[in-house]
Amino acid sequence: MNLPNKITILRIILIPVFLIFMVVPMPFGELFFFNDVLPVSHFIGALIFIIASATDWIDGYLARKHNLVTNLGKFLDPLADKLLVSAALISLVELQLAPAWMVVVIISREFAVTGLRLVAAGEGEVMAAGQLGKIKTVTQIIAISALLLHDIPFSGIGFPLGDVFLWIAVFFTVISGWDYFAKNKHVFVNSK
Repeated sequence: MNLPNKITILRIILIPVFLIFMVVPMPFGELFFFNDVLPVSHFIGALIFIIASATDWIDGYLARKHNLVTNLGKFLDPLADKLLVSAALISLVELQLAPAWMVVVIISREFAVTGLRLVAAGEGEVMAAGQLGKIKTVTQIIAISALLLHDIPFSGIGFPLGDVFLWIAVFFTVISGWDYFAKNKHVFVNSK
């Protein structure tokens, strides 16, 4: 297994660690920003999420730079992204920091695209992520990171950055999902 794929697997391994810090009550105290309070465990969880998200860029960069792109990587990388984003979004709903309907839209798109990829794989075709999907991923990561930090570091800018980016992420989630299915409708037409 090459280094980019090992980094992708590390991202998957970090998911339960992230979840423990976000949803298990821990007596680590609180951080005070301006007039707001952030549990230390949520701060640690947000850092784990941000680090895990950064590995997405790192493994992709290394795979392209050193010509280490593999079918396993094309499969594992988006799967790791979906698992990480889904875990983070579900934890945000649990913490009442994100609306459930938005999370359902995002996760439903992820399941639908994964299903399309599985059908394509059954036909011997591996599909890499498109540009709209990459924009979707970036907006989701910004939204989730801000919301995991309870939007506290951004409270001085005058609007809730996490909420704004969550709306943007939902928009790109829907548009990129539609685009993905439109460009790959041949998978269903040709499927046996």
